[in-house]
Amino acid sequence: MRTFWHRSLLFILLLWSSHAKASDGLEEYFYSSGKIKVVAAVAAVVMLGLLYAIWRIDRKVSALEKKLDSKK
Repeated sequence: MRTFWHRSLLFILLLWSSHAKASDGLEEYFYSSGKIKVVAAVAAVVMLGLLYAIWRIDRKVSALEKKLDSKK
Protein backbone atom coordinates (compact mmCIF):
# COMPACT_ATOMS: atom_id res chain seq x y z
CA MET A 1 0.00 0.00 0.00
CA ARG A 2 2.94 2.32 0.54
CA THR A 3 3.69 2.44 -3.16
CA PHE A 4 0.07 3.41 -3.84
CA TRP A 5 0.44 6.48 -1.64
CA HIS A 6 3.78 7.41 -3.21
CA ARG A 7 2.37 7.09 -6.70
CA SER A 8 -0.74 9.06 -5.77
CA LEU A 9 1.33 11.87 -4.28
CA LEU A 10 3.60 11.94 -7.32
CA PHE A 11 0.59 12.07 -9.66
CA ILE A 12 -0.98 14.94 -7.71
CA LEU A 13 2.28 16.89 -7.68
CA LEU A 14 2.75 16.40 -11.41
CA LEU A 15 -0.78 17.61 -12.10
CA TRP A 16 -0.30 20.59 -9.83
CA SER A 17 3.03 21.58 -11.40
CA SER A 18 1.71 21.32 -14.95
CA HIS A 19 -1.32 23.43 -14.04
CA ALA A 20 0.85 26.07 -12.36
CA LYS A 21 2.46 26.85 -15.72
CA ALA A 22 -0.87 27.64 -17.39
CA SER A 23 -2.02 31.24 -17.22
CA ASP A 24 -5.22 32.87 -18.39
CA GLY A 25 -7.37 35.94 -17.80
CA LEU A 26 -9.34 34.37 -14.95
CA GLU A 27 -6.17 33.69 -13.01
CA GLU A 28 -5.03 37.30 -13.46
CA TYR A 29 -8.44 38.50 -12.25
CA PHE A 30 -8.16 36.47 -9.05
CA TYR A 31 -4.64 37.77 -8.43
CA SER A 32 -5.61 41.39 -9.05
CA SER A 33 -8.75 41.26 -6.90
CA GLY A 34 -6.98 39.46 -4.05
CA LYS A 35 -9.29 36.43 -4.18
CA ILE A 36 -6.53 33.98 -5.11
CA LYS A 37 -6.12 33.07 -1.43
CA VAL A 38 -9.78 32.05 -1.27
CA VAL A 39 -9.42 29.95 -4.42
CA ALA A 40 -6.28 28.30 -3.05
CA ALA A 41 -7.98 27.62 0.30
CA VAL A 42 -11.00 26.03 -1.38
CA ALA A 43 -8.75 23.91 -3.59
CA ALA A 44 -6.75 22.82 -0.53
CA VAL A 45 -9.90 21.86 1.37
CA VAL A 46 -11.18 19.85 -1.60
CA MET A 47 -7.84 18.06 -1.97
CA LEU A 48 -7.67 17.30 1.75
CA GLY A 49 -11.23 15.96 1.62
CA LEU A 50 -10.36 13.68 -1.28
CA LEU A 51 -7.21 12.45 0.43
CA TYR A 52 -9.18 11.78 3.63
CA ALA A 53 -11.79 9.81 1.69
CA ILE A 54 -9.10 7.75 -0.03
CA TRP A 55 -7.39 7.12 3.31
CA ARG A 56 -10.65 5.89 4.89
CA ILE A 57 -11.38 3.62 1.94
CA ASP A 58 -7.85 2.25 2.15
CA ARG A 59 -8.31 1.47 5.86
CA LYS A 60 -11.62 -0.29 5.22
CA VAL A 61 -10.19 -2.36 2.37
CA SER A 62 -7.16 -3.28 4.50
CA ALA A 63 -9.46 -4.39 7.32
CA LEU A 64 -11.50 -6.50 4.91
CA GLU A 65 -8.33 -8.07 3.50
CA LYS A 66 -7.15 -8.97 7.00
CA LYS A 67 -10.57 -10.42 7.80
CA LEU A 68 -10.46 -12.56 4.65
CA ASP A 69 -6.91 -13.72 5.39
CA SER A 70 -7.83 -14.71 8.94
CA LYS A 71 -10.72 -16.88 7.68
CA LYS A 72 -8.43 -18.95 5.44
